[in-house]
Amino acid sequence: MKKLNETQLQELEQDLDAIRDDVLADLGERDAQYIRRMVRLHRTLEIGGRVLMPFGFIPPVFVAATASLGVAKILENMEIGHNVMHGQYDWMNDPNLHSQTYEWDTVCSGDSWRRTHNYEHHTYTNIIGKDRDYGYAVLRLSDDEKWKPWHALQFINYVLLTVLFQWGVGLHELETEKLHRREIRWRDKLPFLKEFARKGGRQAFKDYVFFPLLTLPVAPIVLAGNISANLIRNLWSSTVIFCGHFTQDAETFTEEECEGESKGHWYLRQLSGSSNFTGGRWLHILSGHLSYQIEHHVFPDLPAHRYPEISERVQAVCRKHGIHYNTGSFFKQYGTVLKRIGQYSLPDRMRLRLERANAPQAI
Repeated sequence: MKKLNETQLQELEQDLDAIRDDVLADLGERDAQYIRRMVRLHRTLEIGGRVLMPFGFIPPVFVAATASLGVAKILENMEIGHNVMHGQYDWMNDPNLHSQTYEWDTVCSGDSWRRTHNYEHHTYTNIIGKDRDYGYAVLRLSDDEKWKPWHALQFINYVLLTVLFQWGVGLHELETEKLHRREIRWRDKLPFLKEFARKGGRQAFKDYVFFPLLTLPVAPIVLAGNISANLIRNLWSSTVIFCGHFTQDAETFTEEECEGESKGHWYLRQLSGSSNFTGGRWLHILSGHLSYQIEHHVFPDLPAHRYPEISERVQAVCRKHGIHYNTGSFFKQYGTVLKRIGQYSLPDRMRLRLERANAPQAI
């Protein structure tokens, strides 16, 4: 991480606070119309997918229905649910779009997400031992964690995590690694497990029992379509989220260097530990504007559709302070994520040998 003295950190804080203040002063009808337009689009896509699904015995209709429902789930989770639960639209005083009451269409309950993501991840971003989102307790992504033989299979773990992503996120608060180390007991997690069973059971019943039974003669087709739509959402959301902090240039931090940090140092850590990717307008929308992960981590409670507007100003602040602004094409950034997963699946000696062999030769 770029080293800045206290005066520089204070100046960084002032520069970024100025951007935030400008956006807050400009919030209004344009932002309200945007999120309501996204809600209407989501509902249209979901209803369209649900209505078409019983006619999925016609292959093109099955593809259209599954795609419509899958995109609806992506839009609701990424651009609506995630951003609403960050408080980006609390100022509207709309109970349907309030951070503390919103419940989204996925296995993880809103309360669990607010605890593990909004507080834990955004407070301790990329701090090894504090941010449990870093590797999700199943992936080794830096040499901060000692290599163990089972890490050799972590690409399989990665594939399983992406396919079952909503269930992995839903169980994230279980803290299996702490249970394994006996730092906590199963009885400590009973309240969470009851909450998980309620929300997970409700989601499974809705997609895998209720809607198929509603169209009983073609129930297998509807079931297959719902499974496929959830798979589409899982694969896409996990890929976007992994590009946010696991790219090649995303930095990690120790608890010691972040102890008692100022707001300016917190800003610096968010800038250094996050990654963006470039693309068109709909790529940004379907990613929940997490394609601007840097801006999101600096300003998590500003409406995400504003991130493209302030990106140039954030980049200017980074240039001013000599901070690397980590961005690249979607495929480039995702490629470095896969590379990182592969590299750290190897024993350190083998990994370092390969890194030296692939390092550019000095002329």
